[in-house]
Amino acid sequence: MSEKLAISGGAPILKRADYLNWPVITDDDRKFIAEVLDSGIVAGATGPQAVALQQEFAAFTGAKYCLTTCSGTAALHMGLAAVDVGPGDEVIVPSYTFLATASCVLHQMAIPIFVDIEPRTYTLDPAKLEAAITERTRAIMPVHIQGCPADMDPILAIAEKHNLHVIEDACQAHGAMYKGRMCGTLGIAGAFSLNNLKNLCGGEGGLFVTNSEDVLRKGDLVRYFGDECDEKTLRQKYNASILGYMYRNQELPAALARGQLKHLDQLNATRIRNSEYLSRHLGEIPGVIPPTCPADCKHVYWFYAVRFDPQAAGIDAEPRRFRVAVEKALAKEGVLVGQWQTMPVLAQDVFQSMIGYGKRYPWAINEAKGITYKYDPNDFPVAQMLCESYTNVHSIHPPNGLELNEKVVAAFHKVFANLGEVMDHADDAVQVGFDGRLYGVG
Repeated sequence: MSEKLAISGGAPILKRADYLNWPVITDDDRKFIAEVLDSGIVAGATGPQAVALQQEFAAFTGAKYCLTTCSGTAALHMGLAAVDVGPGDEVIVPSYTFLATASCVLHQMAIPIFVDIEPRTYTLDPAKLEAAITERTRAIMPVHIQGCPADMDPILAIAEKHNLHVIEDACQAHGAMYKGRMCGTLGIAGAFSLNNLKNLCGGEGGLFVTNSEDVLRKGDLVRYFGDECDEKTLRQKYNASILGYMYRNQELPAALARGQLKHLDQLNATRIRNSEYLSRHLGEIPGVIPPTCPADCKHVYWFYAVRFDPQAAGIDAEPRRFRVAVEKALAKEGVLVGQWQTMPVLAQDVFQSMIGYGKRYPWAINEAKGITYKYDPNDFPVAQMLCESYTNVHSIHPPNGLELNEKVVAAFHKVFANLGEVMDHADDAVQVGFDGRLYGVG
């Protein structure tokens, strides 16, 4: 007889105390933060922590240049501005990603054009890319989603063919590698996030990397009000030559990121070990589809996403209802699960309403020329399929190890051994997800 499910009143396999919180704070973090407090320098583009982080992250990735920023979103926007994407231009982005990948395009008064994702890696599908290119396309922004490298070789080849810039959204992919090359360094520019959830944690902040000195200089102008500096004295001229923003980082987040960077390879190794263990064992359960790591790539598993297939599990149910029922049953067993993005990004209100700036800008720029735009989620079936069927399993981040994930696997087996009963509870009022402290949120 199967063990009684927790959702039916049985004993749960896990409790919240089984989970250890991220980030892992080390003596290096404390050392660099103490240096900030002892120095009295807490901000500034030339602050010692910010400058050191730039140098150290450039060395880590192999990029020639790095700028610290206040967020990954800022770094993405800097990349677009640095290659002169402007009003009415089009930028290709994947249909499944975080909002910022697409919204930063709007900040340049440019228009995001969505392309569906590849069904195994959930990254931009190169086979669907070229059909989206028009005479107005200026850039492609692939996303290394949840630490999984996008298929960059065909993307770069298509970009070269059409004379387009490639700006990598590597905000979730610190240390991920595509065929021996660091993600974020393959295009003209790359962006990384340092927020509290990311593999490289600064609490907040971001990093902008490039191998182009021209892009570096333009990105630096965008980073701080477009204001020029005297090349000899490095003092501010208070003469803005372009439209810029306030995108600088600060010394305390930079210090924390420096300490975390010293341990990034080790921390990523724990994520990979935990994820591979889950994939090996969860993949044995009919109806559970673990994430894929492409050949010759290094996936760093910012989050661990599994999909559920009711047909393969022997259940006659719609994918969304099956996923919701399984999530609830797992949550009652103490497994921290839940979705990150719940819909293709183009389905969000900002794109459906096209309010943008004032009356339909930036879309109105090209609509005045007879060009029409439609953001229909049904045109992106793979992203739709993913959002209906996936959940994230929040047990892979350090300092958690195999002891926790053995219990997670046991909970999956318990739930999938009782799927009929699980479906009976599909409409139960069960809250899934995690509390903020799991990822350092107050």
